[in-house]
Amino acid sequence: MPSSLKTVQGKEYVSAICKQSSEEAFLSADGFQGDGIADTKHHGGPDRAVCIYPFEHYAYWEKEFACTLPSSTFGENLTVSGMLEEDVCIGDIFQVGDAVIQVTQGRVPCSTINMRTGLPDLMKKLIDTGFTGYLCRTLKEGIVCSDSMITLLERDPHAVSILYANEIYFRGTRDLEAMNKITAVDALAAEWQKKLAARMEKLQTV
Repeated sequence: MPSSLKTVQGKEYVSAICKQSSEEAFLSADGFQGDGIADTKHHGGPDRAVCIYPFEHYAYWEKEFACTLPSSTFGENLTVSGMLEEDVCIGDIFQVGDAVIQVTQGRVPCSTINMRTGLPDLMKKLIDTGFTGYLCRTLKEGIVCSDSMITLLERDPHAVSILYANEIYFRGTRDLEAMNKITAVDALAAEWQKKLAARMEKLQTV
């Protein structure tokens, strides 16, 4: 749930980024039951019901910043192994516990990550590396347990990886061909569809 937190400088802010581990939780179309959202403008909603972050990146960031990071540092609902941004594609469908989820977009980091960790360069480096994690919609509601396996049910035929989409979304703002490729994926989150379509229209009218 959202709570009042403090930065390392003592400044207060409200966020739900600090997640508590749970043995099991019900995943609905709107997200995990009991998972609070402080900033509903930029977080949550059907296309962003589940936030996933690869476990492998923790070691990378701990080495990069010479620190120890707490669990769910990035506010993710699920910390997973073997599902890096370069391997997971928009539209991929996974079974997790009794639920079924579909990848919709890369996660867009916000400054709350910097405030929580006290690492002012972390958000920028998440974007620079593309190690942002990613978001999913719920196709089938159900119980997810802490030891639930995640199984790939269907690979999206467009094969647009999260890492590729991140590169274009954050830096390839004039790559019309790449944006066409990404927006051709039916499963792409509506917000990304809208933003990329606006960029494409602007390029085509210049």
